Amino acid sequence: MQFTSGYGAEPGAWRLPGANLRSYTDMDQFVRYAQAAERGKIQLLFFADTPVLDVDLERQVPHFAIDPLLVMTSIARETERIGLVSTASTTFNEPYSLARQFKALDVISHGRAGWNAVTTSDPAAAANFGRAVPPRAEKYERAHEVLQIVQALWGSWEKDAWVLDVDGKRFADMDRIQPVDLQGRHVASRGPLPIPPSEQGQPVIFQAGGGGYGLELAGRYADGVYANPYTIEDGQAQRQALRDAAERAGRDPDEVKMFAGFMPAIAGSRRAALDRRRFLDESVDLRQRVRYLGAMIGLPLGYRQIDEPLTADQLADAVPSPHDPRSARALEVAREGWTLRDVLAHGVIDYHPVVAGTATDVADHMQQWFEAGACDGFSLAIDGYHDGVDAFVDQVVPLLQERGLFHLDYEGPTLRDHLHAREQYGLDPRVTETAAR
Repeated sequence: MQFTSGYGAEPGAWRLPGANLRSYTDMDQFVRYAQAAERGKIQLLFFADTPVLDVDLERQVPHFAIDPLLVMTSIARETERIGLVSTASTTFNEPYSLARQFKALDVISHGRAGWNAVTTSDPAAAANFGRAVPPRAEKYERAHEVLQIVQALWGSWEKDAWVLDVDGKRFADMDRIQPVDLQGRHVASRGPLPIPPSEQGQPVIFQAGGGGYGLELAGRYADGVYANPYTIEDGQAQRQALRDAAERAGRDPDEVKMFAGFMPAIAGSRRAALDRRRFLDESVDLRQRVRYLGAMIGLPLGYRQIDEPLTADQLADAVPSPHDPRSARALEVAREGWTLRDVLAHGVIDYHPVVAGTATDVADHMQQWFEAGACDGFSLAIDGYHDGVDAFVDQVVPLLQERGLFHLDYEGPTLRDHLHAREQYGLDPRVTETAAR
């Protein structure tokens, strides 16, 4: 389940009736949402992050939490099982700081931490560090170095180094706490890291990057990958490409799980769900969205038509763009006779597939994608947290459990247990051997 600034995946979520207007800074509110997700046995909470203010706060809430690692630490103290995963850039962070922060969270949470290791391409974010965005190849070369050094640092304190021998007056065995002494072209670290292993050894690695460079990074290091397929066919292709990348890196393809982004809007009926999304859409620029919808289906649409359906002549002229996988769905919805406002409320231009309907509609979508092999799981972008998390947990999860598609309880205490991820402590020797060839 994705967590953002505390309100929801939709820009207008902060305006929902009953929402806590101070969720952005209210850690008790984050804890309540996390506890609700844990009640539903959700495997993990995911905090995306880009280190920049990228919205106009006059009209929009921030995209990201005030500081994901600190918010997750607050949640860790008030939960027991749910995993806690955050994005942190390999482009503008040093490996020692990353290793220390994420392993500290892993120890604090008793083995429930994960790191989504990504590169940064936003020039405004780069400016916050007084730098420019490096060329793509250089960014990913640095990413490989950072990931290897971070994992080496995680393993620099051996599992049995913390002896705690009161009679022998030995706190730890320094022969088992060793420097890593790694020097790359872009980053380096001496080590060691002064933190013992957690119950899962070290944090789980995630990745969320497209293209050949991103695939290679995910195939070598990641146990979980966030992807944005819009159709089942696209999901199947992305998942197979990811599995092939893992195999090229000398790993078992089953070790890498792909999570498909998905946006449910749950209500008692399709009409009620669309009305909810129409309310949320009041916070976005609908004039711009109508024009964008027209570009997707090859029509010059104007805002004056927003509360009318497409005419027969428009439907005859409409053609989905071959360059946008969302276009076919947009035209399909328009042909059902909805007004343009309702077409947009269906989420046809959102960055994830949207299901606006009943809990059964949402469960059906998830079952169809999962059984088709379009993903290994889902990254849920709940429209508004204040009632949407409970709706998913209390209405959709029981349906998935009844269908034998979702577990009845956590498989164990750690994030690795939840994901059936392989054991790892320090660098994966298979990956370093493959890289050396």
